[in-house]
Amino acid sequence: MNNQKQQKPTLTGQRFKTRKRDEKERFDPTQFQESIVQGLNQTGTDLEAVAKFLDASGAKLDYRRYAETLFDILVAGGMLAPGGTLSDDMTRTEFCLFTAQEDLETMQAYAQVFNKLIRRYKYLEKGFEEEIKKLLLFLKGFTESERNKLAMLTGILLANGNISASILSSLYNENLVKEGVSAAFAVKLFKSWINEKDINSVAASLRKVGMDNRLMELFPANKRSCEHFSKYFTDAGLKELSDFARNQQSIGARKELQKELQEQMSRGDPLREIIAFTREEMKKANLSEQAMIGIIWTSVMSSVEWNKKEELVTEQAIKHLKQYSPLLKAFTSQGQSELSLLLKIQEYCYDNIHFMKAFQKIVVLLYKADVLSEEAILKWYTEAHLAKGKSVFLEQMKKFVEWLKNAEEESESEEEEAD
Repeated sequence: MNNQKQQKPTLTGQRFKTRKRDEKERFDPTQFQESIVQGLNQTGTDLEAVAKFLDASGAKLDYRRYAETLFDILVAGGMLAPGGTLSDDMTRTEFCLFTAQEDLETMQAYAQVFNKLIRRYKYLEKGFEEEIKKLLLFLKGFTESERNKLAMLTGILLANGNISASILSSLYNENLVKEGVSAAFAVKLFKSWINEKDINSVAASLRKVGMDNRLMELFPANKRSCEHFSKYFTDAGLKELSDFARNQQSIGARKELQKELQEQMSRGDPLREIIAFTREEMKKANLSEQAMIGIIWTSVMSSVEWNKKEELVTEQAIKHLKQYSPLLKAFTSQGQSELSLLLKIQEYCYDNIHFMKAFQKIVVLLYKADVLSEEAILKWYTEAHLAKGKSVFLEQMKKFVEWLKNAEEESESEEEEAD
């Protein structure tokens, strides 16, 4: 039996040659550009043939490495230098987006070329979005016709979901905004986007990336008003976009007003000052009393830290609302405003489970404080309530409503006797 330990192999200082495939290739788009340009020159204006050529070339050429070069050629005919000018020392093609006809149909056909290419080579998605962002920053380097074509194409790509609306952030570049390039480009872009989809689809895409509140930034600071935006885009035939922006600004103004009211209540500012401030803001923002009472209710209910125990929260709510009932009363001079308030209370008590049992007590308190009338309560009970928690709240209100009806009947019979 051999007791000697088996000798372990040792590493020697021998050097291995680096395999050819492991060597890092130098970034050199020249050959790549020549191959793409040659193919596009052969296919010419036949975009079906262009799509097939690009599909087949992806197997032979390094699209992943030279994505930016590929997109530059397809859009501008050659590689772009910083600022948007074509690189002089490179081969270029006359068959690209910028030399195509300036009409929607041609741009839709080009959008299909990009769509097929990206669906075939999914890894190009991110690079394509980066390319569009870059092209938008280069707008000043392009002719008006080239900008128009790019704007139409971008609108179609946004409608098709090929790119995200976050690319619009490039249009907020200070120099582009200052010279009016951003606003003019946006007109063409939104026209083709809305033409493909509709304003609701556009609004949803903008909201998704937080661009819905930034449209005013297409204009310089001294022109960044709802009136200017509305006139500019309405005159350009985009009234839908003007209305959307106006609505967004109104929502923003309401949120700011609600926040300010909340802060005033948390500080314990006198009620007369809060009422005066609210009236002024209501007039300034052109808000209806129905809209205003909703904002006030939310502010009142958000200005306090609520008890987590159901049995204690009702008592806390009654005390808090008693304090602010004069504020609520000041903005419920119309029956419709009272009804709006009732619906807000119903919604709040349903959405905040600790308040489910407090609904009836809140309504009775506001009835006694002359905020809610019996007409509004009866209308809410019989026909105008929401579906949210309907059975629970109607049951809670049953006895009080019966009392109101009896009181009303007694009052009527007393009037008849007096007559």
